[in-house]
Amino acid sequence: MYAVIKTGGKQYRVSPGDSVEVEKLPYEVGEQIELDQVLLVAGGSGTEIGRPIVAGAKVKATVTRQAKGRKVIIFKYRPSKRYRRKKGHRQHYTRLRIDDIVA
Repeated sequence: MYAVIKTGGKQYRVSPGDSVEVEKLPYEVGEQIELDQVLLVAGGSGTEIGRPIVAGAKVKATVTRQAKGRKVIIFKYRPSKRYRRKKGHRQHYTRLRIDDIVA
């Protein structure tokens, strides 16, 4: 059984037992959360596609980590103008462990 969820403006395909890194969510490590923006649920009884979300479907997950991603270097350069700017950015992520899919 798997589901497609939407969080942080992105879509993720998840199954029970999976770990997925999503955009930062305001929860503490160890908290149980429910994601209710389920776009698709597929399993033994068939596939249910939402328009736009599946009514009554939820994905239960546990927050396992709040962390930063790897550093991305931003470098701006204009030739023959002596213009150079170098910046770094580390995105904040929340790691979720998918516990259950309720259809």
